[in-house]
Amino acid sequence: MKSMQAALRKVGEVPRDQLDDQVKIWAGEVRELSFNMEDVVDKFLVRVDDGSKPAANPKKLKRFAKKMAGLFTKGKTHHEISDSIKAINKQVQEVAERRARYNVDNIVASVPTATPIDPRLGALYTEVKDLVGITGTRDQEIMKLLSEGDDMSKKKLKIVSVVGFGGLGKTTLVKTVYEKIKGDFSCSAFVSVGRNADPKKVLMDILFDLDVRGSQLTLLDETQFVKKLREYLERYLIVIDDIWDAKLWTIINYAFSKGNNEGSRLITTTRIVDVSKLCCSSTNDSVYQMEPLSDDDSKRLFHKRIYSQENGCPCEFEEVSRDILKKCGGVPLAIITIASVLASDQKVNSHDEWHVLLESIGCGLTEDPSVEEMLRILSFSYYDLPCHLKTCLLYLSMFPEDRKIMKDKLIWMWIAESFIQCETTQSSLFEVGETYFNELVNRSLLQPVYDDLGIVHACRVHDSVLDLICHLSREENFANILNGSMSSEGIVRRLSLQKIIKEEHETASLESVSMLQVRSIATFEPAIDLMPRFSSFVVLRVLNLSGCWFDKDNLGELRSLVHLRYLGLSNTGLGELPEGVGNLQFLQVLDVSRNPDIEELPSSVTKLRRLMCLLYKKRCNRFPDGIGNLAAMEELSSIHGDSLSIVKELGNMRRMRKFEIEFRHLSLELEEALVKSLGEMSNVQSVTIGIDSRSKMMDLLGEKWVPPRGLRQLKSHGQGVLKFSRLPAWIRKNPSQMSQLSRLNIGVKEVQQVDLGLLGRLPALHTLVLQSLRHGPLLVKADGFRCVTIFSFWSNSPGQVVFQPGALPKVETVVLRQRW
Repeated sequence: MKSMQAALRKVGEVPRDQLDDQVKIWAGEVRELSFNMEDVVDKFLVRVDDGSKPAANPKKLKRFAKKMAGLFTKGKTHHEISDSIKAINKQVQEVAERRARYNVDNIVASVPTATPIDPRLGALYTEVKDLVGITGTRDQEIMKLLSEGDDMSKKKLKIVSVVGFGGLGKTTLVKTVYEKIKGDFSCSAFVSVGRNADPKKVLMDILFDLDVRGSQLTLLDETQFVKKLREYLERYLIVIDDIWDAKLWTIINYAFSKGNNEGSRLITTTRIVDVSKLCCSSTNDSVYQMEPLSDDDSKRLFHKRIYSQENGCPCEFEEVSRDILKKCGGVPLAIITIASVLASDQKVNSHDEWHVLLESIGCGLTEDPSVEEMLRILSFSYYDLPCHLKTCLLYLSMFPEDRKIMKDKLIWMWIAESFIQCETTQSSLFEVGETYFNELVNRSLLQPVYDDLGIVHACRVHDSVLDLICHLSREENFANILNGSMSSEGIVRRLSLQKIIKEEHETASLESVSMLQVRSIATFEPAIDLMPRFSSFVVLRVLNLSGCWFDKDNLGELRSLVHLRYLGLSNTGLGELPEGVGNLQFLQVLDVSRNPDIEELPSSVTKLRRLMCLLYKKRCNRFPDGIGNLAAMEELSSIHGDSLSIVKELGNMRRMRKFEIEFRHLSLELEEALVKSLGEMSNVQSVTIGIDSRSKMMDLLGEKWVPPRGLRQLKSHGQGVLKFSRLPAWIRKNPSQMSQLSRLNIGVKEVQQVDLGLLGRLPALHTLVLQSLRHGPLLVKADGFRCVTIFSFWSNSPGQVVFQPGALPKVETVVLRQRW
């Protein structure tokens, strides 16, 4: 399997349009064969593993080996496993023979055979008069950034980096700015870089564009190129377009010394946020986040391409054109491409053809050559991803267009599918998954969605990117999507039910699809009516029914899904869970949130020894005894804490990262147990405690608990607030040690000036909700709260709070309210 995965990674690095057809066929066979192997291993593991401890426990190895030996002595099981292995071996031999017959190694090694035409050529040579949303708006913003600053900063080198995903018009924008202002500089150059660029060639291209010639140039190494450029450059304007690699920028940046570039300007463009930040390392530099076109500019560009004028759209086309533009999302590349399809051969297509195109956008179905070129441009971002991020991105094809996809749930699905690999014990799988998610956002492939506190809690996929990943997913048989276009050819590994198809032949095609090898199934209203019976699935890992109301009689079959890792039943109208859920020994995530009728969980839940995430947002009447058995738990929300035994058992969950508990009546004994259990959670990052508004001071939590340095949030929810007689000891003693604490919601009996000073020294704090019963005059000084964006102070005399000039430099919301 490792050899197969290595071969697939090698093939996956080459764009599919540059692969020989025989290589594509062979790679597909290898991919399916590796899946078959995993299925056999999974079935075998279910036979020999009783789930008594988490799978990662190394002490299980000896006992596991004994059980394997014992298993092979049983006739029926022995024959089943033996037959499976023989079948796999036969398939391996056949695929190996085809590899030699097709000479796959030489074919893969020889591609790409030709360098494709640079897709930015059109942007470089577009007439300014044809640009919409550039002239007079965004180009003026860039020129303002290039010129802003005091007199001293204007004499220094100024760098502006334009960042945004492919197709937004970055090259067109900077080319427009370059042509307008290059005459103001002694020398100028515009160089396009692209993926896998050679630093030496980039430096040489800059010299060539500066009209520096010489037969000896090709003999210079990188150091000599840097030296020559530094000698030649004097009050210059240079544009370096489409940088992908941080290492590349680090090398070529040596040519632009900060010392002798008085009045010079450097513009870079990139699709990657981290690269843009690296380019702008000085406080004098600026990052310009490229935004989509406005609705008006999008409409003007669209109509101008089709009708040769900006307002020539017939009335009968207005509604469908508005819907098409909504899917284009203000991306000039998408708008021009779709408009070109509709105006092919200088003839505007019919109204029905517009609607057909509308339905295909976001599904990867459009086959027009113009759209293929757009997908090729966008695919540069995909093929620049490492293998594990490609798989994670393709998984987003399972979600409908315009869907807000919750970050945490997406990461748990990746984990359930084994997309996330953690080679060290320093980080949890979820934390590694967070880095995957952030990297896809960083590369402008996911659009982040922020909550009220400015924290990324979800994402969306732009329709142009969704087109790309649906197209790639279909080509690689990654997922089958039922949205009016599903094909049942080949083996179905992942199934997304998004729309009901009323035509009898298409509904029948789903019924004819084998579910024996389906690993993930996601269902969205109203397609829940097409959901097969749970017993149809044999190796299912992910079952996401959240937001759907389905036949509850089918729940009894859950116990047959013994391979299940992720079970999403949020907002499904459930009144109870069956006891059979305890049979899911490999289950990692159980989401039953937003089901107010579920008043208690079955006692069998405590058998789920691999359970890492339990989402249950309701005050349950009873949580089953034995919760301490769930030692693999990392996220728990929420649990009722009025049982002393349950609060004590929480201490067994030493891997907990995100923890939420509610109390109706918090006694001293319960608080002592809570503090002790929290003390065992050395990895906890977020603690939410729900208490009654009449609750007493929680001084034990403030004085006896020593939070881990990785704590990010301490907050309350409901009517109450975490009240302390004085500021908690772990803030008073050394606030700088709480280097990751970003959100704090507490009440202090009497807030003093020194308390504000200590809170202001928390280095990562961005949200502070502070309540006080009484206090004297308080001054919020300019030397603290450097990162705070939300400052909320509740007290009986909020008017006594004074802000020093320069205080709260990043604040966006200030709330002063009279209340305790």
